[in-house]
Amino acid sequence: MGKFEIKKRKNGEFQFDLKASNGQVILTSEGYTTKENCKNGIESVKKNSLVEARFDKLEAKNGKPYFNLKATNGQIIGTSEMYESVASRDNGIASVTKNAPDAEVVDLTLE
Repeated sequence: MGKFEIKKRKNGEFQFDLKASNGQVILTSEGYTTKENCKNGIESVKKNSLVEARFDKLEAKNGKPYFNLKATNGQIIGTSEMYESVASRDNGIASVTKNAPDAEVVDLTLE
């Protein structure tokens, strides 16, 4: 089963990573000013990951595929890594859909 890890950035902001059961990061959040907002972002990922239309399949300037997960208001709540192929990106989306809804939340900030 996957898990969300809450971390603190060097600039003091909070972010989360969604990790698959193999430990690979499959989605990373933006920076949040408070831990509470970060936790709200996780809840948003849990809900929106079940809606296929919330995933934007994109291509970086270097040609590598990636995706964003958006909330109902259109705001990006998570971004994937860069993938080597479209098939790998699509597998990443499937992994978020599978892992996010029931993933545990692990707070690594110790606050």
